[in-house]
Amino acid sequence: MTIPDQLHRVTIVSETFAPEINGVANTLSHLVQGLRQRGIKVQLIRPAQAGERSGSGADALTDAIQRLPGLPIPGYASLRFGLPLGRRIRKALQQFRPQAVYVATEGPLGLAALQAARRCQLPVISGFHTNFHQYFAHYRLGFLTGLAWRYLRWFHNRTSATLVPTRQQAAQLQQAGFRNVQRLARGVNSELFHPSRRSEALRRQWGARPDDLVLLYVGRMAAEKNLQLALATWRRLRATDERVRLVLVGDGPALAAIRSQHPEVICCGSRRGEELAQHYASGDVFLFPSKTDTFGNVVTEAMASGLALVSFDYAAGQEHVRHLHNGMLAPFADEEAFIRCAGELAERPNLQQQMRAAARAEAETIRWDHIVDEFIQRLQGAAPGVKDHESEQNAARPKRAAVQ
Repeated sequence: MTIPDQLHRVTIVSETFAPEINGVANTLSHLVQGLRQRGIKVQLIRPAQAGERSGSGADALTDAIQRLPGLPIPGYASLRFGLPLGRRIRKALQQFRPQAVYVATEGPLGLAALQAARRCQLPVISGFHTNFHQYFAHYRLGFLTGLAWRYLRWFHNRTSATLVPTRQQAAQLQQAGFRNVQRLARGVNSELFHPSRRSEALRRQWGARPDDLVLLYVGRMAAEKNLQLALATWRRLRATDERVRLVLVGDGPALAAIRSQHPEVICCGSRRGEELAQHYASGDVFLFPSKTDTFGNVVTEAMASGLALVSFDYAAGQEHVRHLHNGMLAPFADEEAFIRCAGELAERPNLQQQMRAAARAEAETIRWDHIVDEFIQRLQGAAPGVKDHESEQNAARPKRAAVQ
């Protein structure tokens, strides 16, 4: 793709970036790589992470980086949120001189970056990557949900456009009063994640024979991921076949309790790169029990790895899965239906094999190249000087709440 002369430099603002392991970091890494491959220079503004050294990690993936002081995110001790140091952000923008700014996270850092970019008269678009407003119920903070939702709407409506990964979420946000919501899909690296990486040696480490059923979960070990449903599914299937294994790949605050309470579950911790791809391909049925993800990159990675999928009918599942063709979809939040879907795959190995092949075929059509091109078009179309349509009274309340 030939990039028009007006777009040479882009600034991305995010609380998280590679080498951290999460969906936001993964998505941004692919977008940044695609921008730079097309000759566009990228500046990253982010909080400094604990133990992070200059010259490694994000430095190697970007053309310029501005690290700011940060504090640990509650419940995510390995990540930090950046402090709203507007003057430093504005200085970084003035030095780099981007043509557009993409704000990927809506915390104090994102808000300060939005205000700094507006002062510099730079076009800003934002990404709705995480359903933080849904997380509060899992951490006994449900009373904050309404305030968080109002803040998110106020924040995103101050940007030229809000990018979301699915049609379903675009419709939900538009109905809730978010303006200029645009879909930017997600891709998958179908060369890295591939059925050929299946390892019988790894399966033997898990105690699984070639014909045994391995249920796999990859992702953060945290309350909002609904891991109890994955465990319940495994227990139900194991009641009729004790050879069924459950393998969990990932780290997080719930991992220690799972290891203590369920010693039969194989907990592999975090895995990256080819090692992660091998873990994917060595499973049989992928469980995606989450009800809070905006997309779920793990879904398309599992499909690319040739796994049969069980998901609720939303997010990545709704975008890419056809029930009984390349995966199993349960009605949203119907946990009994979710378990029944997994049980049907366990009882019908021929159907499972057909789905695995169809899942791989679907994943081969999901290319990051096309998505990067769409991202560039969104950046080029961003309109500077977006007016704030909220009243001063309504805008002030969520703004104060965001920086407390």
